[in-house]
Amino acid sequence: MELDLATRYDPSAVERRWYAFWEERGYFRADPDPARKPYTIVIPPPNVTGMLTLGHVLNNTLQDILVRWRRMQGYNALWQPGTDHAGIATQSVVERMLDDEGTTRQALGRERFVERVWQVKAKHLAIINQQLRRLGASLDWRRERFTMDEGLSRAVLEVFIRLYNKGLVYRDKFMINWCPYHRTALSNDEVDHRTVQGGLWWIRYPFKDGRGAITVATTRPETMLGDTAVAVNPDDPRYKDVVGRTVVLPLMNREIPIIADPYVDREFGTGALKITPAHDPNDFAIGRRHGLAAPCVIAPDGTMSDEAGAYRGLDRFECRARVVADLEKLGLLEKSQPHEHEVGHCYRCDTIIEPYISLQWFVRMKPLAQRARKVAEDKSVRFWPPRWETMYYHWIDTVPDWPISRQLWWGHRIPAWYCQDCPDPKLDPADRPSAPPYGIGGAPVVSAARPHKCPHCGGARFIQDEDVLDTWFSSWLWPFSTLGWPDDTADLGYFYPTDTLVTGPDILGFWVARMIMAGLEFLDDVPFRDVYLHGIVRDEEGRKMSKSLGNSPDPIAVMDEFGADALRFSIILITATGQDAYYSNEKVAIGRNFANKLWNAARLVLVNLAETPDLARLDYGPDDLALEDRWILSRLNHTVATVTAALEGFNFNEAAMAIYEFIWHELCDWYLEVIKPRIRRADAEATASRFAAQGVVTHVLDSALRLLHPFAPFITEEIWQHLGRLLPRRGALPDTRSEAAESIMIAPWPKVEERWLDPQADAAFGRVQEVVRAIRNIRKKMRLADRTPRLRVAVSLADPALLAGLEANRHLICDQAALDELHIGLGLPKPPRSAVAVLAGMELYVPLEGIIDLAAERKRLADQLEKSRRFLEASERKLGNVAFLENAPKEVVEKEYRNNGRLREEIQRLEANLAELA
Repeated sequence: MELDLATRYDPSAVERRWYAFWEERGYFRADPDPARKPYTIVIPPPNVTGMLTLGHVLNNTLQDILVRWRRMQGYNALWQPGTDHAGIATQSVVERMLDDEGTTRQALGRERFVERVWQVKAKHLAIINQQLRRLGASLDWRRERFTMDEGLSRAVLEVFIRLYNKGLVYRDKFMINWCPYHRTALSNDEVDHRTVQGGLWWIRYPFKDGRGAITVATTRPETMLGDTAVAVNPDDPRYKDVVGRTVVLPLMNREIPIIADPYVDREFGTGALKITPAHDPNDFAIGRRHGLAAPCVIAPDGTMSDEAGAYRGLDRFECRARVVADLEKLGLLEKSQPHEHEVGHCYRCDTIIEPYISLQWFVRMKPLAQRARKVAEDKSVRFWPPRWETMYYHWIDTVPDWPISRQLWWGHRIPAWYCQDCPDPKLDPADRPSAPPYGIGGAPVVSAARPHKCPHCGGARFIQDEDVLDTWFSSWLWPFSTLGWPDDTADLGYFYPTDTLVTGPDILGFWVARMIMAGLEFLDDVPFRDVYLHGIVRDEEGRKMSKSLGNSPDPIAVMDEFGADALRFSIILITATGQDAYYSNEKVAIGRNFANKLWNAARLVLVNLAETPDLARLDYGPDDLALEDRWILSRLNHTVATVTAALEGFNFNEAAMAIYEFIWHELCDWYLEVIKPRIRRADAEATASRFAAQGVVTHVLDSALRLLHPFAPFITEEIWQHLGRLLPRRGALPDTRSEAAESIMIAPWPKVEERWLDPQADAAFGRVQEVVRAIRNIRKKMRLADRTPRLRVAVSLADPALLAGLEANRHLICDQAALDELHIGLGLPKPPRSAVAVLAGMELYVPLEGIIDLAAERKRLADQLEKSRRFLEASERKLGNVAFLENAPKEVVEKEYRNNGRLREEIQRLEANLAELA
């Protein structure tokens, strides 16, 4: 039979072709089917203006493995695609584009700006989806959703209104995190806290009566312009006589009181704390307890406000330097020193966050958190690895109310309307960093559409809240809004709850936990059963991948060089369960080499089958099998059990390693090598043996391809299709190949066949392997080629129980170890000048007389031994030099210790080899 199979595997010629085939045949599609059990994953929606990163590669490969595996198991598997509108990130992208064009969003106006964002969204969405296709992601593209689709927007409005009517959404003036660059509020989870090198300044606040001063320590001198008190701990004996006195605020000449509050840490700084209620969350709380004013001295753009007096208009950090200098001139700066402390940064733009008092919309989280904790405790939702439960509980137990309003133009507009004829004492434009144009508006009317009549005064003049909702407010509805909620759709009834969520632990709180809350609140059920939290992809130095560091390769370029399968398989292989992955392009060579190994092995099998005239005779029974056949069938079924159990437990790395070991070492390195003489013989006596070997290897290859398919879908489809053309509508064993399956991705997942689990074959072939490996090691040690010269070997047994097994398989040992003679017996004497290998219950002797030039080999080893001893002496002198140990860089000293150990091991080996040749 003609076989059109390239001699070398070329991923570029395979991958795009098979993805188009799968998509055209509708294999990714899933629709409600009561006769089948569903399996559902919703993709963590990537930002619509983002690009595929290695983190996305890991995340989406893990999801694709699960979906392809469950699909092969017979589940009606849905992988729901979609993207996130990513309010801050997307608005920033478009604003930078406008800046390059010499204009601004304000110049465009809100309506035209939003139109421009939709245009950018369309362009970037096509790029993201093409990248996911390139990776092999088997998403049901018909169902693609976007967090600002009409249906999802309706879900967002429905949720806001329901929560508002229930009292769980409210509007209040409170301290929030403010990004001066984006000029919007952020939730606590959107703030990246980092340790930075700052300063600590000790400042004297003079008493009003002129008798002395109280000293405070601060990391933010510029905020002192907004101080309204100095606080001390009520139990601090140093300050018991000053509470109630008044000090004059330096630089502002404003009188402020000294108060007592238990929050003050007696051990930090001087034990006296400046209180700036408008610019620190703890000071804000103290200010509320003591009824203090809260003047705002920093404006929304990060410059000093009019409240800052002579410092108005300065950048906040420029102001800091000016304040310190002025205090020094006045003799009020007692001292300063460097100080490391945590500072919040915007998770999108890295701008230092400013605490800000602002009128914002909030979600009351505690009532929602109570049920969300319970479903983790009773395992309705399970976390993998389980250690992440602790982090989840911590977030649930400490969650503050969620600020959901954002001062942006891109996003879901808050469905709150303000009557222009109703006064609202809360609504003071000065309360907001970005005052909307509804300064005389009344209490909000929450409605999806513009109200016709004010319920308070009967007026009809309404304007809508200018703010949009936090991006996560749409994302927390993702598992059910994508399935049609709030409508009671067939999809929702069939595919919800979903089964597995795959994501990173960095969003465990502000996405995973919130989705659980939303599912319980609006559908009275959890949104998913299992949450797998994978690690972060880092470079080999442990740094997070970053464009600014230049250590973040373009996944498309990596796939162009190595192939998508190589990247997928490698990144899973190097990512231990729940641990970070330490990536380099060189590691992708693991996957590429594995693909080449598999291709060459499959080609050997396929070419041999194509040259066989009567493939109908490949069926066989247990009586037709040689030891190696029984062994590989046993190893296959052990591997099926291991891989299936590993995937059930979300141990992807363990599953990939089991497949790698089976295909590379057991199938390719051993079984194929052993059966080559059998499958290549055509004489009548060998016919039954040949057909048995061909039947077994066909079955094993078919099963191995199906095990590997979720990890490396393209190469497995290519080989499987070639195998199917040779053996249409049948397999090597009954029921091992689906007659109706036109693609490996819908072929059945292998099951463990108990009849082929064979401990005796495992043990017997294992002893053959031990003997062969030992002989090969001697060849390597003596620098002999793998197959020539052919050797004479004596196996001296201490355990007589081994004799029959080794004798029965002497032909395997002789063939695989390239032996001319093999003597097996009890207590055989060691021949002179023999290399020796000691194994359990036996010793192997390989006579070297006539095989190598003993004199020349002894001289070579002696010369090498002398050279190594000289190097060791030099290393010992260096490590005995105190100056070297104390002054050399740490890595240099460590390298020398490693070199010393290597030389010692090398000398031991050389001495042992010389002794064998003596």
